[in-house]
Amino acid sequence: MNGSQRSQFVYVIYIKTTPEQLWGALTDPTFIPTYWLGSSVASSFEKGASWTLKKADGETDTVGEILEITPPRKMVIRWQNQRIPELAADGPSRCTLELEPQADAVKLTITHEIERSPSKLIEAVSGGWPLVLSNLKSVLETGAAVIRAR
Repeated sequence: MNGSQRSQFVYVIYIKTTPEQLWGALTDPTFIPTYWLGSSVASSFEKGASWTLKKADGETDTVGEILEITPPRKMVIRWQNQRIPELAADGPSRCTLELEPQADAVKLTITHEIERSPSKLIEAVSGGWPLVLSNLKSVLETGAAVIRAR
């Protein structure tokens, strides 16, 4: 890959939990809306499975496919926005979630990348991931989200 042809966003957060609890939070369709601003995910979370993110109003936001999955360590999703035309125009991106135990916490690294530069999609996710992951950390550590669905 040529670095000048790629856009990438990397976010690292430490959450006081276990890899199994964090993995469950990332893959449990009934739990996901508690931290993802009311959005829901539909997937069987198996390699090759479809992955769909729907907004709280039921509108499909993002569709994709699970490219790689190794519970409770790593998941790679092909991800393409469907709702916002200028983000959809960027085409599919790749989102990698990696979990690493760190004493009594877990280091969660999100790497979201696309083979184009600049990318409106990467600009958008660079604002969205910090909100979603701050909520995830708060829900797992305190039982309550920091930011509610708008």
